[in-house]
Amino acid sequence: MSSYAYLRDHTTIVKYKNQSINLLPQILGKKNMDWELNFYILCSTIIFLLAFIFLIYKKKSSFSKYNLPPGPNGLPIFGNMFDLAGSEPYKKIASLKDKYGPILWLKIGPSMNTMVIQTVNSSSELFKNHDVTFSDRNIVDVNLAHNFYKGSMALAPYGNYWRFSRRICTMEMFVHKRINETTLIRQESMNKMLGWIEKKASSRGVLEGIELTRYVFLASFNMLGNLILSKDLVTDPESEQGSAFFNAMKGIMEWSGVPNISDIFPCLKMFDIQGLRKKMKRDMGKAIEITKKFIEERIEERKKGEENKSIKDLLDVLLDFEGSGKDEPAKLSEHEITIIILEMFLAGTETTSSSVEWALTELLRHPQAMAKVKLEISQVIGPNKKFEEHDIDSLPYMQAILKESLRLHPPLPFLIPRKAIQDTKFMGHDVPKGTQVLVNVWAIGRDPECWNDPFEFMPERFLGSKVDVKGQIHELIPFGAGRRMCVGLPLGHRMMHFVFGSLLHEFDWELPHNVSPKSINMEESMGITARKKQPLKVIPKRV
Repeated sequence: MSSYAYLRDHTTIVKYKNQSINLLPQILGKKNMDWELNFYILCSTIIFLLAFIFLIYKKKSSFSKYNLPPGPNGLPIFGNMFDLAGSEPYKKIASLKDKYGPILWLKIGPSMNTMVIQTVNSSSELFKNHDVTFSDRNIVDVNLAHNFYKGSMALAPYGNYWRFSRRICTMEMFVHKRINETTLIRQESMNKMLGWIEKKASSRGVLEGIELTRYVFLASFNMLGNLILSKDLVTDPESEQGSAFFNAMKGIMEWSGVPNISDIFPCLKMFDIQGLRKKMKRDMGKAIEITKKFIEERIEERKKGEENKSIKDLLDVLLDFEGSGKDEPAKLSEHEITIIILEMFLAGTETTSSSVEWALTELLRHPQAMAKVKLEISQVIGPNKKFEEHDIDSLPYMQAILKESLRLHPPLPFLIPRKAIQDTKFMGHDVPKGTQVLVNVWAIGRDPECWNDPFEFMPERFLGSKVDVKGQIHELIPFGAGRRMCVGLPLGHRMMHFVFGSLLHEFDWELPHNVSPKSINMEESMGITARKKQPLKVIPKRV
């Protein structure tokens, strides 16, 4: 029996308003519609897959003429994306150096070409001879949140806006004259932080330890707040505003560094599979809200003529700016001012707090180094004086500890990724335009061609050495090098040493009773910065 005859014989005849209605046409119509819809979806899927495979093949064949750097064969469509999976991708990538050499080629997904710099020699070649060629930036999906990338100096394309914003921030915040003029501001912020810690040290819950990085973060927040906005932003470490800003900043740094499926497969952006865009919008929105509030307060003060400052801060400079309108904007928009200020806070608070946390962690794991630096500080400063910024130059072993900690724990293990602005030759290989460039600072800091016992914590290696972190000597570049190195390094370097020295001078530090030096968790949590996965908790005891 045919299917039509079966339906004809078995289809119900229903009564509606005394009329017989045969459902056979409706059933056959629905059946045909479902079949047509399924056929349409099937055909569309096949066409999409064929087009996708054709594009990949076409792109792959277009690259066959290039002599690309060596690298592992990737999986079809996915490429080498799983080589970057996990919380510490820079370690996995570093392990490929022995097999593939000083530069590594990775294909992440179907279209993200990536070159990784793994040794001192290759980094020197990059920064000395190809700095401009690799001076652009990739804009990833999370940085589209609240149009952050449109005002960012760190993410700006290599061009006029980047030059202008870098110049104005350098002249108003990061020249040595300006840094020296604001010494007392940082001293006041430091005294408040030490007071917070002393108060916590006398409380009953201190035996569990305090989360040191939070106090350093908030002190750095206040130091920058006085330089940028002429005010303390946090008066109580437990305040709601301080907690909100701290958590928002941590979130921004974390989401910025997580590999995102939306960047690897742009066709999936609309789904936000990992929820990273949603999380970034939330945390970026909170940070922008807090920053905007400070700006709006200043604008209102200026309207009322309530300002009473002898020296302009950065916000005054940005609000008063009048450009030529040619190579620089005629005026800065409120959005651009907000993002510039937020970026100053992001860079200055996160790297300082993370670097101090790692340095103290290493000292707690190496009691001899702790005793040695405490003795150095006590001999130079004495027991009844405060640690001051001018003391830093007289403490070579303390400086060596921070260099060694930055070598082992660079704040940005891959720096901020660069991008090739044109096709170029690099160390005998072809690098196509648009290639993402990662500088594996973590691997460079462990390059056995430059460092004896590279995995050991040995501050003594820097005593009498000319190696520093200022970007000229490529063995140690935790803050980058070349045109796009960290613009705030002069101030950040000063703040880091000042905070670290003050903490060592004012307190003895112990681990909670259930933690031994050898059992400290040294795992790293990868965002754009590499923080301790488990924040360091320590017990402060007044010296």
